[in-house]
Amino acid sequence: MSLSFMRLQLFVMLAFLFSFFLSAFDALAQERAISTLNNLPRIEITSGISLHIVSPEPIQKVDISSHALVGDLLESNVLRLKIVPDSVYLLLRTPDASVVVTVIGETFIAQYQLCFSPPGFCLTPTLLNISPEDCHPLEVSGVGLSTPAMKVHALSLLRNRSTSAIRKADGYGVCTRLNQVYTLGEYIFLDLSFENKTGLRYSIDELRFKIEDKKITKATNAQSVEIAPIWQLYPLTSFKRNYRNVFVLKKMTFPENKLLNIELTENQISGRTITLKVKYGDILKADTF
Repeated sequence: MSLSFMRLQLFVMLAFLFSFFLSAFDALAQERAISTLNNLPRIEITSGISLHIVSPEPIQKVDISSHALVGDLLESNVLRLKIVPDSVYLLLRTPDASVVVTVIGETFIAQYQLCFSPPGFCLTPTLLNISPEDCHPLEVSGVGLSTPAMKVHALSLLRNRSTSAIRKADGYGVCTRLNQVYTLGEYIFLDLSFENKTGLRYSIDELRFKIEDKKITKATNAQSVEIAPIWQLYPLTSFKRNYRNVFVLKKMTFPENKLLNIELTENQISGRTITLKVKYGDILKADTF
């Protein structure tokens, strides 16, 4: 048996053992829920072309393992990644010319292996939607009810056909109604609807929530505390006839001599303004999910 043949046999055996141990390690990593570079989803990225990653919920944090890539949030759930000009050499010095990008949402963590490909590669993606298969469940401190959970509960309110309003206000041909009040943990869900009885389209400028004195006299200074919604189902828009939306506020308390005023203003020079007055008792009588 020649020396070269023995060397060939040794090389084949070592290659087999390496492949065996690599497969066993990957299987063990999957069994123990350990992510390795080899089992991360591979995404191509090219210099001069941005990659946009769309998250199913607002992005809390992002980690990029190389200074050759930069990222910014175009929206709360849209991450833009691109290669820093003249930094391709940094990518080429990393294993497989790749970078690990970690995206943390409200309830999940996802990781991707971004691999550099030369310009002109036609299959380079520009948009990536984070799929449920790429998400690992996560509990983030400081995040209460997640955005997807808020949306599920808000849509369930819209499916209710409430016949009588808890509170309503009319003015300038526009009717504002508080249909339902629900609470969940530290959150208050307000189901509001607006009806335009005029022939003029109503373009919403602002919808403000303020805790104010029930009665204001000249001898006292009026106190007003504005509360910003932490989430709303739909964006503020214009409507010709009807508009309905669900707003989520952090749970609050206020005395009986104050009201939660919901003020709707129109985006016009002589805009119509309607104020809906909600008593604290209406909040106390709220249903729970």
